[in-house]
Amino acid sequence: MSVGADALPSPARKGNAARNAAIVVGVVLVALIAVLATRGSFESPSSKKIGQVAPELTGESLDGQPFSLAQHRGQWVMVNFFATWCAPCRVEHPQLVEYARQHPDDVQIVSIAFDDQADNIREFFAREGGDWPVLAEGTGRTALDYGITGVPETYVVAPSGLIVARVADGFTVAKADAIIESLGGYDLGTGAGA
Repeated sequence: MSVGADALPSPARKGNAARNAAIVVGVVLVALIAVLATRGSFESPSSKKIGQVAPELTGESLDGQPFSLAQHRGQWVMVNFFATWCAPCRVEHPQLVEYARQHPDDVQIVSIAFDDQADNIREFFAREGGDWPVLAEGTGRTALDYGITGVPETYVVAPSGLIVARVADGFTVAKADAIIESLGGYDLGTGAGA
């Protein structure tokens, strides 16, 4: 069997393939350089909040009561961003309920509903438990102020008003206890709470 002349790659075809490959490599390199040059710091916006005074948080809770973070100065506060449609939020919720049960006088929990409906939130809390304030109206600005990157996220606010930790990989009683104990404990006269 003989091979026809047109079946062999011509020098022109070889040149075109090499030129096209060089163009593709060049475009990829330019794109990579552009991404690296414009990405800035890899640090998430929310991590920049650690060590800063917690943004003001006020509103009316679902039960009609006013809430102000400033009224809880001198107390540990867990600011929990969540949504009823968020599967990881539903997974961590029993831990928040247990944490509130174990620390009724040590910590104030406040949940900030993100992109959710008040009726869904009421049903969720009635079914899953939790008797702390839940803010559902106008929470988009609050999410921006705290720099959340998704739900669930919980910020630990020391009695001094400083954000001392962020939990974005699932709240647990053990994590919260470890954070607060590492900062001097629940005794308000010690650690970051002083």
